[in-house]
Amino acid sequence: MVEIVERDFPSFFEVPFQAYDASTPYVSPLKSDLKRFLTAGTNPLFPSDDAFTYFTARRGDRPLGRIVVHTHAASNELHGTNRASFGFFDCDDDAQIAAALLQRAEAWARERKHNELVGNFNLTAMQQLGVQTDHFGRAAYTDMVVNPAHIPKLLHQNGFAPFFPVMTFELDLAQATIPPFKLTPDYAFAPVKRKTFAARMEEARQVLNDGFSQNPMFVPLTAEEFTFQAGEMTTIIDPRLSAVLTQGDAPVGVVICIPDLNGFLKATRSRFSLMTPFHFLRYRLRRKRAVIIFYSVIKASHGRGLMSAILSRTLTQLREAGYAQLGITWIADENQASLRMMSKIGAAPLHRLHLFRKDLA
Repeated sequence: MVEIVERDFPSFFEVPFQAYDASTPYVSPLKSDLKRFLTAGTNPLFPSDDAFTYFTARRGDRPLGRIVVHTHAASNELHGTNRASFGFFDCDDDAQIAAALLQRAEAWARERKHNELVGNFNLTAMQQLGVQTDHFGRAAYTDMVVNPAHIPKLLHQNGFAPFFPVMTFELDLAQATIPPFKLTPDYAFAPVKRKTFAARMEEARQVLNDGFSQNPMFVPLTAEEFTFQAGEMTTIIDPRLSAVLTQGDAPVGVVICIPDLNGFLKATRSRFSLMTPFHFLRYRLRRKRAVIIFYSVIKASHGRGLMSAILSRTLTQLREAGYAQLGITWIADENQASLRMMSKIGAAPLHRLHLFRKDLA
């Protein structure tokens, strides 16, 4: 018998540790971070409990499935949609559990008069997007969605259809092709350091919002939303990697590149314990993997070679800092310019993902 419980955080957090084999590439967010993400009023995307909820499916005393369902009002208003979104759909290979969870999410969306349900959208409107549909079993990087092959199968069985294909990438830094570039003297890179973190992050937000404004489904981030998402980076940031590109006094480009945390999180089972400081120190001493969370250039500076300059600088810094592997978070199939850049630097496809949706009308 399947039991569905609502807003039971301990069982929600435990699901992937119960439902997925220990060898799976899935890595959970830190328990305290996930709790923060799922607390109304703390997460600015969820101003009240009515904006979202989450469910856990239990069989006996084992939590074996979970899902978040939420409304992003700003996205619906900007893009003329009337959708609810789901995220964190993690589940044992069990058709009964999957159906029970998805039906509860659909019921929540229908009660609020939404006409479709779309996901995964984890944590934010665009962060950690998609359901993995191919290239299973490969290790992921921070902020990448991975899941077993049965997850898209269960969605298909419950009437969800894939759309919006995207790909993540991986780059062997020893084999990378660093693109040539030449910037005029009025351009400069401002590294993201702890003492300048707040100022650089506000510049990064401005560049992201401008540069991504034409991207499908993108919604400009408020300062509060961006700070909420970026604040956790202060303890892990490597000042050699992330930077804002300025022209004169104006920010025109940005790259946010951080050390990959997945090895540390896997070792600690995403929980704080007496061994956490030891694991963190070992991670700091041994880290060889990094991930680009995003990079962007403002629209007015497109076509000037600034993206090549940003990636060239980043790849050079990564090599000099001793990193060996670089992950790049999702790029949509329709973003041909970014896909060409991945080919140019020698990055290889890592994971294939799609959004999934269901008509609720």
